[in-house]
Amino acid sequence: MSGPRAQEPASFAQRLRDRERLVGYWIALNDPAATERIAGLGYDYLGVDGQHGVMHQPGWQAAMLAVDARGRSAGIIRVPSPDPVAIGVALDTGARGVVVPMVETPEQARTVVRACRHHPAGTRSLAGPVRAGLRLGDVPAEIDDQVACIVMIETAAALENLDAICATEGLDAVYVGPADLSAALGARWFGDPAAADALEAALVRVTDAAGRAGIACGIHVLDGESAAKRLAEGFTFATVSSDITHLQQAAARHLTAAGGHLAA
Repeated sequence: MSGPRAQEPASFAQRLRDRERLVGYWIALNDPAATERIAGLGYDYLGVDGQHGVMHQPGWQAAMLAVDARGRSAGIIRVPSPDPVAIGVALDTGARGVVVPMVETPEQARTVVRACRHHPAGTRSLAGPVRAGLRLGDVPAEIDDQVACIVMIETAAALENLDAICATEGLDAVYVGPADLSAALGARWFGDPAAADALEAALVRVTDAAGRAGIACGIHVLDGESAAKRLAEGFTFATVSSDITHLQQAAARHLTAAGGHLAA
């Protein structure tokens, strides 16, 4: 593994591939002004949630513009599904990577990788004079070098096929969705103690498999302390909570401090 290098958005994909320790933040709100503020804090990347957040395709480009305005963090997008069309739309906004949910087989992983790469390595269409070309250039191979392809491990089938998924040529990283993965392991809700041991064992399996394959391995966490813990355990990148979660938490904390009572 190489040593840390100066943080800049253009280096994100290579830093990820080099398994450097990266910390990101999750964007669920469709508010470019708020995203721009967070983009200046120094996170290595901001992950925009196009699957479960309130932001859908029309907001993806505005979010990438907001991230780029500060020139510090890389903007990546979680697409709604492994659909190559959605992946292409996300990358055409100038995103420096995609996070693809519900990938369960090596065949799906190969399809996803090909959707992230231009001919001859893949099936991605050249974007032309839009944001991707403006930010990443117009040489297909050079664009591909700057785009990270990340698939999520969050189902029982994905765990069963873990080694084969990690061995997919061109895949840059796997990323654990702990809520869905814990449900797949029998949890009745995220944080259910009955599934805690099974989840921890699964996380070790994921970090070990990624390590054997020489690819990066990430996880979503609830706070910065948890990010530090997971990075120390072998994950190479971790994404902290979300803007909408922290907005509610901060508002609740101030209400309590002011002597108010939280609604049941």
